[in-house]
Amino acid sequence: MTLDDVLSELRAAGDPERAAGSAAYHKVKREYLGVAVPQIDEMAKRWRAELTLEDRLALAGQLWQSNIHEARVAAAKLLNQARIRPDDEAAWRLVASWVHDFDAWALADHACIAGQKRLVADPSRLDEVEGWTQSPHMWTRRAALVITLPWTKMNHPKPADLERRERILGWAASYVDDRDWFIQKAIGWWLRELSKHDPDRTRAFIEAYGARMKTFARKEAMRHLGE
Repeated sequence: MTLDDVLSELRAAGDPERAAGSAAYHKVKREYLGVAVPQIDEMAKRWRAELTLEDRLALAGQLWQSNIHEARVAAAKLLNQARIRPDDEAAWRLVASWVHDFDAWALADHACIAGQKRLVADPSRLDEVEGWTQSPHMWTRRAALVITLPWTKMNHPKPADLERRERILGWAASYVDDRDWFIQKAIGWWLRELSKHDPDRTRAFIEAYGARMKTFARKEAMRHLGE
């Protein structure tokens, strides 16, 4: 299966009207084919089953470099699985290489979902992600919170995961004075998810930093707290 094969399949599934709507919605200049995400997901599942890991990594890299919206979604979907052996590091390196290309929330989120699984597989990669928090590139800073969302969803975290959660909350705290809408939204999103599993810690963060957050982000963080 080659890049041309995959792009041909994506183009055949495209809808020009949907493509025009996607271009208007995402507001980033690139080619849009008009293929729905569930369709891409089904294709990617089949491709994953048909390809070796080496070929899958190569194809994912090529799809991302095409800069076609749906191809980049497909690239992320090719790596979206809990266990990748033996080249988990190669998959992580590929996802991490995409971060600096992020320029819109949808593609960033699809790639971060794939990256979340690689990060949970090896939490020492948080050291690399921490470096993203200092990037001048807003989407890279935002990715540090989106890719670490699994640490919001643990009902009974082990001590090591509690430490990691606190570390990431420290990153969120360092962002509260950033006025960018997407950064504020990411803080609110992270806290909203955390509130479902650790409402007391979420309240403590809001008490300490909520006054410095934008109103919409604070409301997002508190959505499930009934306050």
